[in-house]
Amino acid sequence: MTSQPDVLAALLADPGSSLVAVDFDGTLAPIVARPEDARAAPGAREVLADLVSRLGAVAIVSGRGAAEVVELAGVGDVAGIRVLGHYGLQQWHGGVVASPDPVPGIAVARARLADVLEGADAGVRVEDKQHSLAVHTRGALHPDTELAALEPALEGLADACGLEIVPGRYVLELRPPGVDKGAALRALVEQTGARIVVFIGDDLGDLPAFDAIDALREAGEIAGLAVASVDPNDPDAPPQVAERADMVLAGPSAVVAWLAGLVAMLD
Repeated sequence: MTSQPDVLAALLADPGSSLVAVDFDGTLAPIVARPEDARAAPGAREVLADLVSRLGAVAIVSGRGAAEVVELAGVGDVAGIRVLGHYGLQQWHGGVVASPDPVPGIAVARARLADVLEGADAGVRVEDKQHSLAVHTRGALHPDTELAALEPALEGLADACGLEIVPGRYVLELRPPGVDKGAALRALVEQTGARIVVFIGDDLGDLPAFDAIDALREAGEIAGLAVASVDPNDPDAPPQVAERADMVLAGPSAVVAWLAGLVAMLD
């Protein structure tokens, strides 16, 4: 585990070689029942803009589409910020989204998903992310039971379509193998030449980014800090995230406040 003061000292000594990357849902924005209702916590856009003007690179890394995150976070006019969507498959920078075509298996899974979900609780919903398909059970009468009941069939569908299934908070997501926030963070480090890296996340999908920080700092390539956003009022927060982190913040409002403190130290 890395010392927060050591990494912050390195960042303050060389802000131009520093990268701060943050997840969106549960990190910059409170978790809500419907993904489309999510909005960044008060002050999030402003503090990100402040950091962009002071650091080598600032990024939002999300499982959502990049353009959607730009809109929900309100950062479309923040010059220089990078937004990686679909776990890094998409990148928005300077108002332009670079995005590959979805892998063929997604279309096949999309066509078969209704049959797999036949008989599921009426509260189960599918979020079609173009590059992946997320099955949410938060709205079900018994979300945990429903998630466990659906997992075998969804795993079978993923296998048949050449996809992998990735768990999250009351969600199972079918997506291309080898696509995760760890790969996205490594790509950002390579693109920006960052030597000091801070990543903040809240869910199981953020653990690969924590793994990337571990590997890069063990190799001596970066000074890195893995930060967990854990809202104490959220009973669904996966305990693994806090256990793996170097530091824990109490949800999106605390994340914004910590980033604002970083801005103050950089002034």
